[in-house]
Amino acid sequence: MADNKAKKPIKITETILRDAHQSLIATRMTTEQMLPIIDKMDKVGYHAVECWGGATFDASLRFLKEDPWERLRKLRKGFKNTKLQMLFRGQNILGYNHYADDVVEYFVQKSLANGIDIIRIFDCLNDIRNLETAVKAANKENGHAQIALSYTLGDAYTMDYWKDMAKKIEDLGAKSLCIKDMAGLLTPYEATELVTALKESVDIPIDLHTHYTSGVAAMTYMKAVEAGCDIIDTAMSPFALGTSQPATEVMVETFRGTPYDTGLDQNLLAEIAEYFRPMREEALQSGLMNTKVLGVNIKTLMYQVPGGMLSNLVSQLKEMGQESKYQEVLEEVPRVRKDFGEPPLVTPSSQIVGTQAVLNVVSGERYKMVTKESKKLLSGEFGQTVKPFDPEVQKKCIGDTKPITCRPADLIKPQLADLEKEMSQWKQQDEDVLSYALFPQVATEFFKYREAQKTKVDATLADKENKVYPV
Repeated sequence: MADNKAKKPIKITETILRDAHQSLIATRMTTEQMLPIIDKMDKVGYHAVECWGGATFDASLRFLKEDPWERLRKLRKGFKNTKLQMLFRGQNILGYNHYADDVVEYFVQKSLANGIDIIRIFDCLNDIRNLETAVKAANKENGHAQIALSYTLGDAYTMDYWKDMAKKIEDLGAKSLCIKDMAGLLTPYEATELVTALKESVDIPIDLHTHYTSGVAAMTYMKAVEAGCDIIDTAMSPFALGTSQPATEVMVETFRGTPYDTGLDQNLLAEIAEYFRPMREEALQSGLMNTKVLGVNIKTLMYQVPGGMLSNLVSQLKEMGQESKYQEVLEEVPRVRKDFGEPPLVTPSSQIVGTQAVLNVVSGERYKMVTKESKKLLSGEFGQTVKPFDPEVQKKCIGDTKPITCRPADLIKPQLADLEKEMSQWKQQDEDVLSYALFPQVATEFFKYREAQKTKVDATLADKENKVYPV
């Protein structure tokens, strides 16, 4: 193991403009709320600011009626000294299905052209084949491809498994590696063991991303840093803790005066926190920030259910008037996960397993009702799971359908040309075809809204020009 005494300062990736508000207020922070504080954030000296990708793309179009590409360009204009980072779901891009290679390549190209520096790429099954196209595309455009391992627990996920995956990631051409602990499952001493093992396996920098859901995240960061972790993901305090990340200011203070000292200015961080504090209060008062997501839930470690998935299960049961079945559903989740080859629970596998668990409990018979997505997963359309599917469950759900064994995207014909034709009437910029590719209905609704807004502005301007003012 490397000499910890000579360790370089720990680097901080700030998540308040992406994962923090995605985790706590359903990704509802608007671009206009972000812009006034960018200048100060740009002076901090962060390793990177994660500000795009994940659910921000969908939420911008669907709920905020904003163009995500325009948001990225505005952020890029404001952050003159700081690297911008995004989260990218491999062959799923930012959607929920696999897309053709030409769409993946074009999306990577346009993300980098519009201002992204670091693309964090992950796959919900840790199937390396689903990462290849995105990594190659990022490297071709001279972007920084960071591959994330979706961290989870289970018989198959041994230390040898993680070391082997890390080596494959480095060989694939990743410039850094992220341990993506979306459910807050990594405990402090396990972090020591994992980071130590990975540092022995690869030479690329290691970033640790976790959530406070189970209450151990700050301690996990401390042990990971001592073991040689290079970068940690944190959130400014008003949008930290709960299902978000540990607080930036707290981690900066923790390492002050040690060999890992970040060197970041607490006074400047305090000013930034002050800016976001009223947003937190407003979100709490309006109910946008639910107090359920702010506490500690140690059951996360028991059932391995990420925070976002917990709230999803609650709302699904509420809609069905079956809230009393919550505990039964929680207990069913690990059983479904086992039947489905023990995938990590992260978008979209978390939604697939969670919804199936709800149906199994509510219908009173396991796999009596099977979702389209469950069938896709069991047919190999999302890729290969670490363990095989339960053969009886697979047979019951997909019958005699022959499962896919190749890289799923090999079966998808190029899509860009057809997509261009389909949405040509709405196109105002090259990037519009990508918005449409990921979310056809949502993007079309947004394009109509954008058109209506433009018509309104044009009418107002024409009205002003045509007015006759008395001399």
